Amino acid sequence: MRPLRYSINVTLDGCCDHREMSPDPDLFQNTIDNLKRADALLFGRVTYEMMESYWRPLASESTEVFAQTIDAAKKYVVSSTLERVDWNAELVRGDLGKAVEALKQEPGNGLFVGGVKLPLALAELGLIDEYELVVHPRIVGHGPTLFAGLSKRLDLRLVSRVECGSGAVAMRYELKR
Repeated sequence: MRPLRYSINVTLDGCCDHREMSPDPDLFQNTIDNLKRADALLFGRVTYEMMESYWRPLASESTEVFAQTIDAAKKYVVSSTLERVDWNAELVRGDLGKAVEALKQEPGNGLFVGGVKLPLALAELGLIDEYELVVHPRIVGHGPTLFAGLSKRLDLRLVSRVECGSGAVAMRYELKR
């Protein structure tokens, strides 16, 4: 069974607004390493549209490894409003739990999910196996915030940490079962 891994950039006060982060080469390398541990990416509509509009054009214009890596990755998009997707993607419809459980049952190294709303729903269903929080040394005083509205506590176990040149720390946790 493929594990479902979640990674998100977050400030010290819990803000998940990607515009508030300070990217550096270490962070990009960490994300590339994460993507290489996955057979496919799982996005909600908002994250898919944001990533596709930014990274897809860069992949064809540059030799940037991150842009090329995300461009080449297989993608699944959970959406009830999109009619179609491209960028090496296919739509996931119907019962979220059943659909993601079926993707996890396929052979391979893993699935990688990003975003805010979809991971909240997946956490509620107990489908995320690993959580990576990339904590940036910044306090911004606004949201969106991580896991707002989660109905149950999730107990995690730290399995690794990576310190980045910007001062951000990527901490990877497994769900205690």
